[in-house]
Amino acid sequence: MRALLPLLSVGRGWRVGAAARPPRRVMSLYRTEELGHPRSQDYRLFFKHVAGHYISPFHDIPLKADCKEEHDIPRKKARNDEYETWEDPHLRDKSTDCCGDNDPIDVCEIGSKVLSRGDVVHVKILGTLALIDQSETDWKIIAINVNDPEAEKFHDIDDVKKFKPGYLEATLNWFRLYKVPDGKPENKFAFNGEFKNKAFALDVINSAHERWKEMVMKKCDKGAISCVNVHICDSPFHCTMEEARSLVESVPTPSMNKESNVEEEVWHFLRN
Repeated sequence: MRALLPLLSVGRGWRVGAAARPPRRVMSLYRTEELGHPRSQDYRLFFKHVAGHYISPFHDIPLKADCKEEHDIPRKKARNDEYETWEDPHLRDKSTDCCGDNDPIDVCEIGSKVLSRGDVVHVKILGTLALIDQSETDWKIIAINVNDPEAEKFHDIDDVKKFKPGYLEATLNWFRLYKVPDGKPENKFAFNGEFKNKAFALDVINSAHERWKEMVMKKCDKGAISCVNVHICDSPFHCTMEEARSLVESVPTPSMNKESNVEEEVWHFLRN
């Protein structure tokens, strides 16, 4: 499976995430537009289709790069960066015995390039890690950019262990400790921190995608998540391109002279 997946989500609905650099034919389909200071809470990054109209990165970018629609519903991606499929907070996962965290699925892209915020990526799925955050399942999909120089060597999670020794262990350790500087306890993992293979990861993605389809068709509780979209014509949350533009234009324009909060500039070190 080759998918378009976000790497790190920074918001929901019309806010977007970050993703890796995809092939030219995929990259040309999307543009981004920034608003506000990147290190402030009023920062926003909006997605546009190549035609220039605003879209929802959560709901209007297909899951599969080679499949546009399924029964008039785009095959969805998760948010990235911000990038995705949806982890339902009302559905208990049979393998972790915990409900979802009400966010799109996160993707860790293991390629060699530094990625830009807002890029949409064509990736190969390799495996997954099940983080348990405050008794909620928070899947971390492991993937690699298909344009990475070493992409052809990677087909499953064992290839990561073979060609990038120590990488998965470092990833696990980072996810265990990244909330500690905020005074929170270390995170826990299902399966004793074992990374599951590609087949398992695809099952996770497909299951979350089915829940996303129910959400955008108003067949389950979406909570506070915005399901506004421009491409899913049968969705009760569908809007026109003009309405989408009005939504974006209604966002208050922040002052570019505003100094960033000192607290937002604090950096921390973690020691293994």
